[in-house]
Order: sequence, then structure tokens, then C-alpha cells
Amino acid sequence: MPRATLNGVTLAQSDHTEVVEGNHYFPPDSVDFDLLRKSETSTHCSWKGDASYYAVEAGGERVEDAAWYYPEPMDAAKHIEGYVAFYANKVRVEG
Repeated sequence: MPRATLNGVTLAQSDHTEVVEGNHYFPPDSVDFDLLRKSETSTHCSWKGDASYYAVEAGGERVEDAAWYYPEPMDAAKHIEGYVAFYANKVRVEG
């Protein structure tokens, strides 16, 4: 089952992720939002739209911009609207 963790703390876990460009996008109901903090960072993807970011706090550590999501994606990415992905070089992503 795909899972994202930091310092052994589960951030998200689901059998129903959407894989886009090699990244697992976790459905909102599988994410522990108590461990995420909104970031001021945003980026733009030409086919997905504007991404917003989260810092992650778990196990006594804070990792800036470790997760992202598309609050209002373009039509081609509507299937990941509100889903959360994590950078595998910032947190552990398995699955």
C-alpha cells in the first residue's frame, strides 16, 4: 500500500492513489492534515495548473515544501484535485 512517512510517522496511506509523472497523489481522506502546514510557495504546471505547497511536521522535524496539491487543476488533471503528493527526496514515499 502506498505510504508517505517522516521519522516513522505516517503522513498519508492509501490503496487508491493516483500516479502522475511517477508521483503518488494521495486522496484527501488518507492524509493526516494535522501534520501539514500551508506554505506560501506555489508553482505552475502547463497541463496541471497551479500547485500549492505544505511543510510537514512530524517526529520533531519540520520539512519545508515537502508536499503539494492542486486546489483547482486544469481539466486534464481534474482526477487529482485536492490530492496530496510528497517529494520522495524530502520524506519517505513507499509503494
